[in-house]
Amino acid sequence: MPNSAKGTLYRGRQGMWSWVAHRITGIAIFFFLLVHVLDTAVVRVSPEAYNAVISAYQNPIMGLGEAGLVAAIVYHAFNGLRIILIDFWKNGAKNQKAMLWGVLVLWVVVMVPFLIRHLSIVFGGH
Repeated sequence: MPNSAKGTLYRGRQGMWSWVAHRITGIAIFFFLLVHVLDTAVVRVSPEAYNAVISAYQNPIMGLGEAGLVAAIVYHAFNGLRIILIDFWKNGAKNQKAMLWGVLVLWVVVMVPFLIRHLSIVFGGH
C-alpha cells in the first residue's frame, strides 16, 4: 500500500468498517420500517388479516430478528453521534478510533442486558 493511502481516515481501517456497518444498519432499519408500515397498513384492509400477520411474527426466529433490529438501531444511533462529533468537533477526526471503541463499548453495555431480558422472553415464554 502506498504511503499516501496509509494515513487516510477510512481506507481499510476502523473508520472504513464503521462506515460500512453504519450503511448496512441504516439499510436494514429502512427495510424494517418499510415492512412495518406495510404490515400495519393491513389493519385498514382487514383487522383479521392484520391479526394473522402479527401472530405469524410471534415465533423464536422473529424474536431473534427483533434482537438483530435492536442491535442495528443501537449501533446506528451511537455511531451516528460519533459521526456528528467527527464532523463538528475540531479534534473529531483525530479521535475517531477512540470514539469507535467508545461506540462499541456502549453498544455492548446496552445490548447485553437487553439480550438477556429479550431472549429469556423469546425462548422462555415469560
